[in-house]
Amino acid sequence: MKPRTLMLFASYVFAFITIAGIEASAHSFPQEQSPAAGQTLAAAPSDVSIKYDAPIEHLFAKLEVLDYSGSNVAAQPDVSPDGRTLSTKVNSLKPGEYTVKWSVVCINTHHTQGSYTFSVSGTDS
Repeated sequence: MKPRTLMLFASYVFAFITIAGIEASAHSFPQEQSPAAGQTLAAAPSDVSIKYDAPIEHLFAKLEVLDYSGSNVAAQPDVSPDGRTLSTKVNSLKPGEYTVKWSVVCINTHHTQGSYTFSVSGTDS
């Protein structure tokens, strides 16, 4: 290959790798959860929060905390001013397992969603 052709090819490869890297990181995924996934708490939490690795859109943020019957026991969720934490207050949680369901849209319009469980043992002394 001629040096000019090789340089052009190398620039295309670099551009492709850079764009692919940007696309791969263009979603908001949970970094921290409170309560954490799989955690068993002695006392019920007053709120549930998820911190994301990228800012999320306020308008499309959803967060539910479902009890054993599938009823949502959470209030309307809030997004922090920096757009990275989604949280909600929860009603008095009785002992049992709860499912946290979340759905967010990153500021660049990519959608992610998921769920996890935590438990309240009710053994707080």
